[in-house]
Amino acid sequence: MSAPTHQITLTVNGETVSETVEARKTLVDFLREDLFLTGSHVGCEHGVCGACTVRVDGAVVRGCLMLAAQCDGARVETIEGVSDGGEIADLQAAFEKRNALQCGFCTPGMLLTAQELLAGGGVPSREKIREHISGNYCRCTGYQAIVDAIEAVAMARAGGEK
Repeated sequence: MSAPTHQITLTVNGETVSETVEARKTLVDFLREDLFLTGSHVGCEHGVCGACTVRVDGAVVRGCLMLAAQCDGARVETIEGVSDGGEIADLQAAFEKRNALQCGFCTPGMLLTAQELLAGGGVPSREKIREHISGNYCRCTGYQAIVDAIEAVAMARAGGEK
């Protein structure tokens, strides 16, 4: 017996995509397996670690908790699209400069989450930065360098260097 399928049409990183997907296929699996966009990772598969983070209609979501079929008609942005568009170039440079990435597994989700916070403008406190990224697990850096990088970008965007 074959699994039920759905025809979906969505916009991924600015391009319209129409595919037939299994009803229970997660968004992150669809992006990785069907569209070969492998920047978002599959980690815990419970929405806890943040490795699967993507944006759907402008909101940061966990790609492992959302079904691809739910995205019919939606606008999905992955780390590849956000990076290629230059939206997070300053964050990427700060992460590199401050050694805020090591293995890179958490980095795409961390960058999208940081961009979500910084899009609000201003310079959030270090406590607010920590709180906002708390749903993204990193096993390598100990978070200090990540907070430093996000804070530096916030200050630079606000007109002050750090």
